[in-house]
Amino acid sequence: MRVLIASDKFKGSATGAQVAAAVARGIRTVFPDAVVDAAPVADGGEGTVDAAVESGFEAIDAMVTGPTGEPVSARFAVRGAEAIIEMAAASGLDALPGGVKAPLTATSRGTGELIAAALDHGCTSLVLGVGGSANTDGGAGMLEALGVVLRTDSGPVEPGGAALADLVSVDLSGLDHRLAAATVVLASDVDNPLLGDRGAAAVFAPQKGASADDVAVLEAGLRRFSELLEQQPDVRAAASDPGAGAAGGVGYAALAVLGARREPGIDVVQRLTGLAERIDGADLVITGEGSLDDQSLGGKTPLGVAAAARAAGVPVVAVCGRSTLSAEQADAAGFLRVYPLSEIEPDPETSIANARVLLVEIGRRIATDLASS
Repeated sequence: MRVLIASDKFKGSATGAQVAAAVARGIRTVFPDAVVDAAPVADGGEGTVDAAVESGFEAIDAMVTGPTGEPVSARFAVRGAEAIIEMAAASGLDALPGGVKAPLTATSRGTGELIAAALDHGCTSLVLGVGGSANTDGGAGMLEALGVVLRTDSGPVEPGGAALADLVSVDLSGLDHRLAAATVVLASDVDNPLLGDRGAAAVFAPQKGASADDVAVLEAGLRRFSELLEQQPDVRAAASDPGAGAAGGVGYAALAVLGARREPGIDVVQRLTGLAERIDGADLVITGEGSLDDQSLGGKTPLGVAAAARAAGVPVVAVCGRSTLSAEQADAAGFLRVYPLSEIEPDPETSIANARVLLVEIGRRIATDLASS
């Protein structure tokens, strides 16, 4: 028997690799000779670099500017001339000191510094995985780290999205010349534009601590930033493009200035990890993430893995901390069955704390069901 486990992280409980290891242990209590292949995957956000490293990329450490200005250590992954950059590592909510949110002043500067570090390594193909960002600065900080100069009447603009409302000039003449020879992929499932009711400020800033008044301030800053930026030569009018609102508007800066093309994060990760080839010949595919819910149906990791398994004619089941999907939704998504940890441990805090132990039992249940089918 050959089983492929391709799971995203269980946030706060286990990485994709830890999920796979625990489920594999459970499977082997029923099928000691089972061949279990682990392929940790992600959707372009947290865990993307880990998935790349598991697939043969080299991890490179860099010290960069965190979302509120403090230095943070972040990793990116390199294989040949290709670099995988995970924005969350440098500019994510998890990188905030003490977890204290800073909706008006958080910056994406560290993400730009990671891009520069990848260019220093000679990389010319850059994958920018976005998700879990702490900022709503339109990617202004990222562009500043790459040589763009943004000024107000009183001098250089302060970090964060709020200060962008006072912009008076944008100078792209110092943009890192190496970017002209590089290709950039924006790995994101978000299709929101930069501005408006579905924009970066209105939809995502409240998750980063923004009040209703803060959202209005950030919207004004993003609007001013895009107006000035799109007056510059060689800048594409991208504020209305799908994905421009990703990662607090970093998607916008990548599309408009870096010439990025947007691809679904799970598609990018599947290509990097060779998932289709690893599915071929498997008897069962197991995928999952911490919560299976309506957001999962919008194209999160488990749905992408299920689609790839279905295309190969291989049955797929899902593991998760909890599931709000109906039986009909799970079936339509392609899952033969869903195995939530909540069936074993209904208390969420206990389940999170003991996720890896519970996943071993889930693996045993999957194997037992398989043996009796």
